[in-house]
Amino acid sequence: MADKKIKVKLVRSPAGRLKAHKACVAGLGLRRMHQTVEVEDTPCTRGMINKVNYMVQIQED
Repeated sequence: MADKKIKVKLVRSPAGRLKAHKACVAGLGLRRMHQTVEVEDTPCTRGMINKVNYMVQIQED
């Protein structure tokens, strides 16, 4: 499971959101709108994605 990756794309702006939600977006490595990053599929990253699910799109590989 450690080598399984998820692509995460930022589709809504974190401007004006809760501080914890901005931190989750930054923790995932997302900086700009429509940027896509590849993160490891771990319970930790899944939790961050679930917290900001209204701002991101995921794509499992």
